[in-house]
Order: sequence, then C-alpha cells, then structure tokens
Amino acid sequence: MRRLLYGKLKEWKNSPFRKPLLLDGARQVGKTWLLKEFGNKEYDSCAYITCDRNKNILELFDGNFDPQKIVTNLSVLSKTKIMPDKTLIILDEIQEAPAAISSLKYFCENCPEYHVAAAGSLLGIKTHQGTGFPVGKVNTLKLYPLSFMEFLTATGNEMLAEMVAAHHWSDTNPLSETLKGILKQYYFTGGMPDAVMAFARGDAQDVRSIQKEILRNYSADFSKHISSDEVPKTRLVWNSIPSQLAKENKKFIYSAIRKGARAKDFENAIQWLSDAGLIHTVTKVKKIEKPLKFYEDFSCFKLFISDIGLLGAMSDISEEDILLPDSTFTMYKGSFTEQYFAQQYLSATGGAPLFYYANDNSTSEIDFVFQNGNAYPCEVKAETNLRAKSMSTILKSSPNLKGLRFSMSGYKEQSNLTNIPLYLAEEYIKAVCSK
Repeated sequence: MRRLLYGKLKEWKNSPFRKPLLLDGARQVGKTWLLKEFGNKEYDSCAYITCDRNKNILELFDGNFDPQKIVTNLSVLSKTKIMPDKTLIILDEIQEAPAAISSLKYFCENCPEYHVAAAGSLLGIKTHQGTGFPVGKVNTLKLYPLSFMEFLTATGNEMLAEMVAAHHWSDTNPLSETLKGILKQYYFTGGMPDAVMAFARGDAQDVRSIQKEILRNYSADFSKHISSDEVPKTRLVWNSIPSQLAKENKKFIYSAIRKGARAKDFENAIQWLSDAGLIHTVTKVKKIEKPLKFYEDFSCFKLFISDIGLLGAMSDISEEDILLPDSTFTMYKGSFTEQYFAQQYLSATGGAPLFYYANDNSTSEIDFVFQNGNAYPCEVKAETNLRAKSMSTILKSSPNLKGLRFSMSGYKEQSNLTNIPLYLAEEYIKAVCSK
C-alpha cells in the first residue's frame, strides 16, 4: 500500500534541520505500518518499541533524559544495534509514555545524529504533572485515512492515478464514467487501511464488518480516556453527526442532540473528539475576504468525521445503496459529497484551515471556503446539476474572486468559475495550494 506521506518522511530523513518526528493521527489510520515500512526501506536497520502497556519503557524514561543511556537501553529492548544516521528508532503509541514525549527535546538538543520517529494519537493524551510537550523540538506530520488518490493505487488503478496526478485536467474527461464508478467505491470503502485492503482483495462484504469494529474500538476509547461524566456527552455528539450532516443546512445544532442543549454542555466533548482526530470542525466566515480568520464565527460550524467509509457504517448504508443507480442513497449524496470534499482537502493540505460561508440570515451559503494567497469559495455538488444561486451572487458582488465548483460534471473553465470533477478534488486543491 502506497501512502503519499512517505515522500514527506524521506524529506524529513534528508533534511539538515531534522528533529525527532512525531507522526500524529487517529487510531488505525496506518501510522505504525507506515513508519515500519519507511524504516525497513530507507535505513540499514529499524528499532521498533511500543510504549503501550510496556513497563520497561515507563521505567526507562522515568526521570531519564540522557539520550545516550536511552539509546543503549532501547537497543537491548528492541534487540537491534542502534547506529547514528543508519537506524530508525520508532517509539510507537508514545502517548502512553509522556516522559518519552519529553525526551524528544533532549534527542533534538544533544543527539541529533539519532533518527527518532514517534507515532501516536491524541487518544488518552492528558496533561501530566512534571512532563511537557517539546515545543519547537520536534517535527510533526499528520496521517489521515487514505485519500482517493491513495485508494486508486491501492486498488490497482495506478495508471488512472498517474493521469490524475499529471494535472492535465481535461484529459480525464473521457474516463469520467470509470473514475466516477471508482469514486462510488471509495464512498463505500473509505480510507481506513484495513477496509481498503479488504476491498482490494475482493472481500467487499468484509468492509462494513471492519468499519463497524473500528467504530466499536473508538466507542470503547471514550470510556477508557474520558472522565465518566463526559462519556455520555461525547457519545451523543459522535452519534449525532450522521443526522446533522443529513440536514440541508449542515450547521451543527446542539438542540438536535438533546432538547434545550447549549454549547457549554457539549464543547468539551467536541474538543476531545477533535483532539483525537475523530472529527474535523469547519467554522463559518461572515465574509469571503482574506484573511478569512478575521471573519471567523466560532459559534457556527459543521462537523465531519475522519473517514467517509465510517460515516456510511455509522449510517448503516449498504454497498448496494451507494453503488446501484436510482437507489435510496440519492437522498444522502449531499452529505457524503461534503464529507468527501472535506476529507480530500485535509489530506491534500495536511490539515490546513477550512471554512464555510453564510450571510446573517442564512439566505446565501457557500459550502466551503479556503485561503491560499487568495480566498476560494467552493460549491460541492453531488450530481451534474450545476445551478448555484449563492455562488453566482457572490461572484457578481466580488468579481476578483475565483470560484471553484466540484461536481460529477467534467472539467470546464469559465471566466471566474471552474468546474472540477469530484474525483480530481484532491489533486486540484494541491495544485491551487502549491502556487
């Protein structure tokens, strides 16, 4: 399985300014596999140590911040001779050993010749007295579920992926039906590695079982890592997301969770889910002008989950519902299409801020807005219907804006509006953000 972040790992290895690496991401997105694959291919040796339920590791890092002594002990525990510049040290599930996180500072300052990569999710990370995050002493990367481009390569469609990656947008129009068919498969499978591998093996019937198991594991983590009084609130927020996205106006409504609910009742739950990488918040802006941050309205937001396949599993939508034409899935396509776009944007940009626009009385709304030099309003259409009254109004009032419309129609450029097929979303965003 090819992950696009692999190239970033190679850049990290070869950088003269390399610091210990912290690879972040939600559970089961493939962090461990990626670091092992990288270590085995790019280094003479790889010393893998998990910090999860490892008493030896907890004792090793307890009050010991001498990198040379740590390396000696890690060599023994991993049964690997650790050599400067030639061995990749992998500290997996590092959130379970807060002192190990603190030790990265000393590797950065005193032993930069050792290549240290730590993997962890924010699940279970808490403030621990006497320890601290090594601000400024680590490089960080974020791993998301497989993007659509990664899904193409994982399912044997490398030539299609290469064509899309060439950024000759119009050249993909003749292959539109093929790409749309694979896109529907991605809507069902999503990007969790185990689910993608099952689909690639031809075990599509196992995909939902894998996704349901991941959801059960996430739910179990709520009880494991959250205080007992916050667990019910967290579950209510998490379980409400499919119905929130199914609304025509996808703004998150607290009263949809529980009658009379207010922000203060659930803000901690939303923050925990966000910190854990399980949800992503898209806040409203009151104006489509740069800098967008000046016009951010934190009281209005949409919530998307980490993976479109998990959204389908949470919603109990079957493979047939998604893949068959004229199915009941039609009524849910808008929800899945916005989820898909948000997911591709985060993968393409490494988690850059994403917003949406609505005027004060919500009579005009733009699905997404992002900034890279300029501000880009984005309409996301589930089908080929390209009518977009709000986009037309915005572009007429602000002729300097460049509008982007993502839909199932082919690539087409107009004066101040470009239609981009949904299957090109990730690569088109990369192209815009690389300017």
